[in-house]
Amino acid sequence: MANILNIRTSISGENSVSNQLSQILIDQLLEKNPGSKVVVRDLAANPIPHLEIHHFNASRIADEEKNDEQKEAGKYSEESLKQIQEADIIVIGVPFYNFTFPSTLKSWIDSISVAGKTFSYADGTPKGLLQNKKLYLTFAAGGVYENGLIENMEHYLRTLFGFIGITDVEVFQTQGTMIPQVKEENLSKAISKIEAVLA
Repeated sequence: MANILNIRTSISGENSVSNQLSQILIDQLLEKNPGSKVVVRDLAANPIPHLEIHHFNASRIADEEKNDEQKEAGKYSEESLKQIQEADIIVIGVPFYNFTFPSTLKSWIDSISVAGKTFSYADGTPKGLLQNKKLYLTFAAGGVYENGLIENMEHYLRTLFGFIGITDVEVFQTQGTMIPQVKEENLSKAISKIEAVLA
């Protein structure tokens, strides 16, 4: 059994290709790991506020020392941290909006990037504290890009998650979701890759 955390970021809901790929992947994982628990965090439906100074400060105060205002400001980070700390597998759907991923995903990333919780400089060098976790990223882009934009986005996410200790990362992607001539073929290839990797 495994604890699976599914982060959804697309504003398209059930019509989202990144969500569809994530669900296909999760279905495969459940076949391999019957009885696993899936926690879905839909950041499009329930976004985390963008990081502000009171959120930042609250996340760095010990729980027993927080006042009511600080507890309220820190609740987003605390919930996100609990979910990712408890997860064995993380599946993140990543749509491509205006040449990058949604800002809601960045807000979630900010909420889990907390010194002493997911990374540490205790010995003078950075150390990721989230160990033994598997991360799957499912990318979906409406156009077809050959200029490195998708690769740059992937590199950023790999670097960020590697910094907090998650280095076992698998990426699946499909492009041209808004182009009828290639949409189905590219989506089929992505699904076939998922099935092959998780076989």
